[in-house]
Amino acid sequence: MPLVLTAKDLPGRMEVRGEIYMPIADFDTFNERARQMGEKTLVNPRNGAAGSLRQLDPRLTAGRPLSLFCYSLGWIDGSWRPETHMEVLERFRRWGLRVNREVALVSDFDECWRYVSSLSGQRESLDYEIDGAVIKVNSLDQQRSLGNLTRKPRWAIAFKYPAEEATTTLQGVEFQVGRTGAITPVAKLEPVFVGGVTVSNATLHNMDEVARLGIRIGDTVLVRRAGDVIPQVAAVIESKRPKRARKVKLPKNCPACGSAIVTMGDEAVARCSASPNFCSAQRKEGLKHFASRLAMDIEGLGDKLMEQLVETDRVRQAADLYRLTREELVALDRMGSKSADNLLNALQKSKHTTFGRFIYALGIREVGETTARNLAATLINLEELMDASQEILEAVPDVGPVVATHIRKFFADPGDRKSVTALRDAGVYWDEPTQTIAPKPLLGQTWVLTGKLETMTRDEAKEQLAALGAKVAGSVSKKTHQLVAGPSAGSKLVKAEELGIPVMDEAALVALLTEHEVG
Repeated sequence: MPLVLTAKDLPGRMEVRGEIYMPIADFDTFNERARQMGEKTLVNPRNGAAGSLRQLDPRLTAGRPLSLFCYSLGWIDGSWRPETHMEVLERFRRWGLRVNREVALVSDFDECWRYVSSLSGQRESLDYEIDGAVIKVNSLDQQRSLGNLTRKPRWAIAFKYPAEEATTTLQGVEFQVGRTGAITPVAKLEPVFVGGVTVSNATLHNMDEVARLGIRIGDTVLVRRAGDVIPQVAAVIESKRPKRARKVKLPKNCPACGSAIVTMGDEAVARCSASPNFCSAQRKEGLKHFASRLAMDIEGLGDKLMEQLVETDRVRQAADLYRLTREELVALDRMGSKSADNLLNALQKSKHTTFGRFIYALGIREVGETTARNLAATLINLEELMDASQEILEAVPDVGPVVATHIRKFFADPGDRKSVTALRDAGVYWDEPTQTIAPKPLLGQTWVLTGKLETMTRDEAKEQLAALGAKVAGSVSKKTHQLVAGPSAGSKLVKAEELGIPVMDEAALVALLTEHEVG
């Protein structure tokens, strides 16, 4: 990153986003110097770059051969408002910021595929490691319109190249129990070096995947690191199968609590039938989720410490964390008085959160960060959420029938409901909205738009109906409450009339929005 930019049209302030990496040549030079000095070498450039950034001493980071590619603009002062992603990158180059030379603008799928294929051919000659190419929508207006999911944008997708592979032996399979009771088979491998790291475990996802691979204990298997990160078993080399190879069988009982393992409906995932209040593994994973950075963000409460707290029965539900004493913490392994004080301070700090974070921290099945935020924005308070009907929940953006059912099931469970109340009693709180919340007269209703609208765009109509609580769907069904039909309305209007669904024109829609002061 240049310390000084000298272009004449620079803004006063801006946020530039990019990726830090370690060039392969610099990585080799660094390791050679480390070997000569008898110091520890880096395993690979990618891990070396990541580890360098995590150093607590910035002088160590400064001594590592790191470089940077700038790839997007966060925010900017001034009047310049770029229209495309390429315009941003070209301006970066002119300002003296480093931009990857391989970036290209393509106009259709065929050109995109030719670019991806061409880059694959150059992969070995690049001075940095890559595992794929990111394909982005060029128009910034379209990017904003498409929006983002919790962890990734809808306007970009990564194309991954084949990962490095190696062969090893499957020594056994263990079954892990997740936060929602999901039973995951994990391959225990003879350690093998692949993709720059030593791999000894790899997920097998579920028993359907085990059957697809046809894998048996004792098999020679092909292992790769998916995206050069997650180890996975890619295939079985059946020609090397030993005579005593054993089939992988799903246990009948949960390895943590002994409860029956069940498979529900069409789900590929098998689950422990016990509730988290009974199954220690579910409880442990649920508490780890509760304390995680994106949930209650309890600093210093790591996995090992949480396991100690659960195994010693000091913590059975999340509210118990806020009842821990200094004496209890100091009695734990590798927990000094200062660490105990720091954790107690972090617990106290975490009590003040946001409603969205609190919902996410509860660990309701299928409720991620985005869904939790949408629930918090729509239903306003905990009591309204706990008592919401299926219809009201389905009116929340991104909440469908399955998610709504999981939410209702969670709050219908006396144990889960009691644990939520216990958290409020333990002092967990969030700032309630200070302004008067606009009424949502259409909450729980599904509306459909068809035909051309003349006084507003389709997106504007959707946004304004959503502000009144309506869920705007793309097709008419028996669950549709109202159809708005503009000129040139077609099959949707016909179907609505067949089903006896009320129909209004654009003038009536405008009147409704005006009545509720929307728009």
